This record gives sequence, structure tokens and C-alpha cells, in this order.
Amino acid sequence: MTQEPVHDPVIVTDGTVDGRPQRIAVISDGQFVARDPGNALLPNVRKTLREIVAARPDYLVIDGDFVDEASPADFALAKQVLDEEVGDAIPWTYVPGNHEVMGGPIGNFTAVFGPTHTTTLLSTPRGATRLITLNSSSLTLHGNDDGAAQLVELEQQLRDAAADPSVTGVLIATHVPVDDPLADRSSQLGDRVEAQQLEDRLGRFRTQSHKSVAVVNGHVGVFHASSAQGVSMIINGNSGKTPAGNVTDGGFRGWTMLGIDPAKGVVGTSPKPSARVDWLRAETHPSVDALQLEVPARLGVGSSVTLAPTFTQGTASVPVAWPVSAQWSGDGVRVDEAVHGVGGAVVRFDPSTNRLTALRAGTAVLTLVVGGVKESATIQVTGVGAHRS
Repeated sequence: MTQEPVHDPVIVTDGTVDGRPQRIAVISDGQFVARDPGNALLPNVRKTLREIVAARPDYLVIDGDFVDEASPADFALAKQVLDEEVGDAIPWTYVPGNHEVMGGPIGNFTAVFGPTHTTTLLSTPRGATRLITLNSSSLTLHGNDDGAAQLVELEQQLRDAAADPSVTGVLIATHVPVDDPLADRSSQLGDRVEAQQLEDRLGRFRTQSHKSVAVVNGHVGVFHASSAQGVSMIINGNSGKTPAGNVTDGGFRGWTMLGIDPAKGVVGTSPKPSARVDWLRAETHPSVDALQLEVPARLGVGSSVTLAPTFTQGTASVPVAWPVSAQWSGDGVRVDEAVHGVGGAVVRFDPSTNRLTALRAGTAVLTLVVGGVKESATIQVTGVGAHRS
């Protein structure tokens, strides 16, 4: 029996997180090398960083595997790239991944970028988020040079976050995820007891503190999200290297913007089902070469059609569907899932099904934006039903 994929609502499929009071950008898995600076991976990473800076987040997390071989020259180049593309425009933290020790000791990383695990308090007038970064460069949390110390510190930071009335939620950033959503399960924490214990500990934090908690990772090579025990688990895809999964598995290059509303982080003793997404949602930002929106030029009143928009990234054609975040709008267009209250709209578009329905005679312009690239299509609706598919 084939199991249907679960499309976790923590990823926004229609809309943005721009209106949220706290926005944290995530980039990972560039894997460029200083010995080959002309490789295409480095321009991809630079382009991604420029997009992030233009989006003006409050903070940037570099979530591991930014470089490939962990040589001193790699980290010198990484620092140069961050200085040139980010500078002091956004505060940031660099979280080590397995490629930060792939060709050298962790000391090569710490000599340039400092501690391998950190805690940062990100405050807003609506409350604060405690950002905890962890070192999973050994593909576990305990098997690093600082493994025991960082797990002790994680426990202390969670206790402090629970006790601090200004903190309404915790965001944990570590390169390797608890679970790999791809079939081979090769890109997840190697110690499965540790993975379950981390999941359980974060679930207890939410239950006992009544505060929100989420995890953001990289490593897998796809964009994905899931949840466990009320904790959102978000996987950021590659920024430089070729994706690991196919396009329907989230295999495209880009970055993620996390949108947090600290005022909604305290979930109480009986959290409502939407509590975790009321607090935090994720907007994926694919790197888009071209956007394709094919819409019938004419539709009859009452008829409908299912659209199949795509974007290209190199030679790949990627469906505009979860986990791709998109923004739908238009003139004469009602964008929602409702069946009533269409007002004067000429057409309705349901982003959950990609269904376009002609409501009344007139002209409408449907607009789609993905990764900052916009495409529009004009639809003429006549008084006679003509097209249904």
C-alpha cells in the first residue's frame, strides 16, 4: 500500500511570512571549495545571499555545509563571501555541518567562525525567541569534540527558556535532522536513540513550559517539513550544490525564510491544532530561472480548469506545489478556497487544488510570483460554458 505524502502546513504555499514580526533567513549546503572558485556552486551561493539581504530579515542562520572540504582556505573564502555579500546588513550565526570537518579538524572552523554551539536571544516588543545552535558535524550531537558539553548546555538553555517570561519560543538550528524524509534515510542523525531522545525532550519542553519550539536543519538536499509532538521540523534545501531528491520531493535550490510571531508562542496547557503554525511558518524561496503559467485564454461561465504551473531551474522543471511557496493574486480574481462570497470577481482560483473557475462574464488577470519572479495570464470569461477539465 502506497502511503500518501503529508504536506505539513508549516510551509506556506500561498502567501508570505513578510507580515510576521520576526523573520529569520536560513541558508545551507553551498559546498563550494577554495581550490575551485570558478565552480558554479559559489555563484549560486552568492546569488542566494544577495536575495536574502534584499529581503531584509532580522537574522540569518547558515545551517551547515556552507563549504565542502573544511580546509583553512575554504573557511577564509567563506568569510570573504559573507563579508562581501552580507557584511553588517544582517547579524548571522554559522552552524557547522559534516562538511565543516570533511577535510580538516573542527579547529579550522572555530579559528574563523568561533564556537560550534551558541545561544542568541532575538527580542521583539511582542516577546523573544531563543535561538540555540548545535554542532552535528559528526552526524550526531554527542559524538563531536564538544558533544557532552553542548548537550548539557542544551538542557540548561531549555530550562532557562522555560523560566524566562520574556521568551515565548525556542528555535533550534542544527545541520543534521532527526529524520530524513527521503526513501534511503541516509541523511539523518546516525544515533537513532539520540534522535528519539531529542524529539521527546523538545516535546516535553512544549508540554511543560507551554511555549513553542521548532527545529530547522539542512543536510538532506531537499526542502521539507514535518511535525512531531507539536514541534515543527523544517528542512532547508541546498543553496549551491545539486539537490539530492527529485523535484516532487522538494529537490530544488534556494533558501527559507522563517516567520515568527512571538506573541503567539505561549500555547497554554491545551494548545489548539493551529498553535505551532500561528507561532512559526516557513516560506521557501526557490531560485527561479523562468516561471511558466499556462492558462486558457477563454473560459465559459461555470467552467473550470486545473492549472499546472512550473518553474525552471537549470534543466529541471519544478511544479509550483508544496513545498514551493508561491503568491497568487490578480485583477478580477478571488484567491481562496471558499464557495461563497466571491463579490465581483470574474474567476476564482483555489491555491490548494490549483483549480480555476469562471464565475461571471468579464476579463481577469491571474498573477503568480515564485522566488521573486512574476508571471501573469489574461482570461476572457464568456457567458457560455466552454471548458471543464
